[in-house]
Amino acid sequence: MSVSKLLTVMVLVFMAASASAAGRKTLVTKERIGPPDDELYYADAYADHYGIPRALFRAILAQESGWNPGAVSSKGAKGLGQLMPGTAARFGVRNPFSITENLSGAAQYLAGLIAEFHDLREVVAAYYCGEHHIRQKGLRYSNPEVIRYVHSVRERYIQELKEEQLHVAAR
Repeated sequence: MSVSKLLTVMVLVFMAASASAAGRKTLVTKERIGPPDDELYYADAYADHYGIPRALFRAILAQESGWNPGAVSSKGAKGLGQLMPGTAARFGVRNPFSITENLSGAAQYLAGLIAEFHDLREVVAAYYCGEHHIRQKGLRYSNPEVIRYVHSVRERYIQELKEEQLHVAAR
């Protein structure tokens, strides 16, 4: 087995274990282990609608909630995109546990961050800790939690891009 295939298997097992630990069933097929079809369909549809990279949106959703629409963080972030109440309200999300509402709000938020920051490290950091912190510090943020988060999303993003390429090549 090649190193890249081994890494792919390891990442897929990690993702399944993360989702399982979050109490969420994952879809396991010969092609992929990941979110249920509905969540994936709507995530891709909102990514396309708001002009954001599907792979980046998927990576953030996987990191934020493990694809669990009922996820609630200790700080009060809710749903698939882990929207804070103020962010949810800003983007018209009335029910943060609604898959479609939450994904719509999260995609709008991410599109705005991409338009503002241009550097994906800043975009991802701003999604995690709020854009006001990143406006002040830019890439000089030093919070180890933020740095770990950005690194983890980057790794997931790379994996999502690889899976997209494999899917396109298989067609």
